[in-house]
Amino acid sequence: MQGSQFVYSVLGARYSPCCIVSGMVSNDIFDVLVVGAGPTGLACAIEAQRRGLKTVVVDKGCLVNSLFHYPAGMVFFTTPELLEIGDMPFSSAHQKPTREEALEYYRKVAQHYQLDVRQYQRVTGVEGLDGDFRVTAFDQHGRLLHYRTRKLILATGYYDLPNIMGIPGEDLGKVTHYYREPHPYSGSDVLVIGGANSAAISALDLYRHGARVTLVHWRPGIDANVKYWIKPDIENRIKKGEIKAYFDSRVKEIRADEVLIATPEGELRVKNDFVLALTGYHPDFDFLRSLGILLSEEHCRPVCDPETLESNVPGIYLAGVIVAGSATSEIFIENGRFHGRQIAQDLQRTGGQ
Repeated sequence: MQGSQFVYSVLGARYSPCCIVSGMVSNDIFDVLVVGAGPTGLACAIEAQRRGLKTVVVDKGCLVNSLFHYPAGMVFFTTPELLEIGDMPFSSAHQKPTREEALEYYRKVAQHYQLDVRQYQRVTGVEGLDGDFRVTAFDQHGRLLHYRTRKLILATGYYDLPNIMGIPGEDLGKVTHYYREPHPYSGSDVLVIGGANSAAISALDLYRHGARVTLVHWRPGIDANVKYWIKPDIENRIKKGEIKAYFDSRVKEIRADEVLIATPEGELRVKNDFVLALTGYHPDFDFLRSLGILLSEEHCRPVCDPETLESNVPGIYLAGVIVAGSATSEIFIENGRFHGRQIAQDLQRTGGQ
C-alpha cells in the first residue's frame, strides 16, 4: 500500500468529506491524530505536543477506557512509578496502586497538559496519504465527524475485543467476557472459563462474596504466570473444594440453566446461572489490515520500524500493545508508555510533515 491511497470503513461504505453534508467537519488540520486515549495514547499526545505539534486524541470510550472497565478494586501488579507518563509523579497510598488511583492519575495528567481528548467518538474510516489523512468517526449520538491530520498514531490497545470461543450459547445474556464486581453474582452458580490472572482473581473474588464458583481451563492447571500472591490462593481454594475446578477441560455448550463440559472423565452437565468467559483479548487486526498494514504470520505482529514505530504505510505509526500483535503479554503500560517518545522524535526529525 506504500505510496497509494487507501480507504477503510467498518460500515462497509466509503465516506468522503466533500460529499457528506450531515456530518460535523473539523476546520482544523492537525499535525497528529492519536486513536486511543489509554495511557500509551496519552503519552504519545504529550510527546507530540511538547514538540509543538498540534495534536488531538480520539477514543470510542472515556479517558483510559480499558482501565475504567477493569474490575472495581483491582490492584495493579506493578508499582506507581512504572505507570507514570509525561514526567508526572504518580502518588499512591499503597505499594501497588489501585484502579481508582490510576483513573484519577491519568485524569490529572490529561488536565495538566490540556490535552485535546475527544471522548465517545469511534473512528470508522481513514483515507488519504501521508501528510493529508482524512479520518471519519461517529459520536455516541450517531453523528458523523471528520478530521484532517498529517500523521496518524494508532494506540487502540486490545481489551475491547474478547477472544470468542465459538460455542453454542455464547451469545446468551448470562455470558460476559468481562468481570466488574462480585455483588450481582452472590448466591449464584457462576462458571469462570480460563486459568490466567483475570480468571483466577475473578474466581477468588466471586467465592469470597458468596458465589458458588466453578472454573474450567483447557490446560492441566492454573497458568504459571499468574501473580505470585494469587496463584497459591486459588490453588488452595481448589484443593479444599471451595472452588470446583476442571482442568484439561473445555465448555462445549452453554444453556439457560446449565453448561456442558468435556472433561478427561467424560461430559458433565453443571448447574449454572452465569458464565464469565475470561478467555483473553486481541487487537483489531481487521482494522490494521484494512489500512494496508502488513501483519506477520506468527502472532499477527504489524510490520513497523522498530526505531520509529512507523508502519509500512507512510505516516501511520503504532504504539502500545498492538505492536506485539496477539502476543499481548509482551507489552504493558510499563514499556508501552515510552513509544510516544520514539514516535515524537521521528515526527520532530521529519518536521511533522
